[in-house]
Amino acid sequence: MGEEFGKMISKAGKIEKEAFNELVYEVVRLVPYGRVTSYGAVAKAIGYPNLSRMVGAAMGDCGMSSEAVPAHRVVNSSGRLTGKAAFGEPGKMQRLLEAEGIVVKNDKVCNFRSLFWNPINEIGY
Repeated sequence: MGEEFGKMISKAGKIEKEAFNELVYEVVRLVPYGRVTSYGAVAKAIGYPNLSRMVGAAMGDCGMSSEAVPAHRVVNSSGRLTGKAAFGEPGKMQRLLEAEGIVVKNDKVCNFRSLFWNPINEIGY
């Protein structure tokens, strides 16, 4: 992944959106079935700890990716389903999580701490 960081920065010092999104998708595709991660954890894993909102935007764009991205497994830092509107139909994000055995109540993942998958700790990013 390290080589890709150089490709993400333009001459003006701006992050290239497509390259950023692909790094985000690479990490999110590694989130195991039945687990969740957060926008912030993904941002830290790719070396941009202050860009969790851009990770959220990437999740909103993931339908354009050539490979499937399990965006439903990415929630906010307290386990809330803040990206649920991006799924188009009410309750879809929750249904996808519940299909993996994740309990959701009031738009929040129950047992969030025990289900939380941290890419930095678990795969060494």
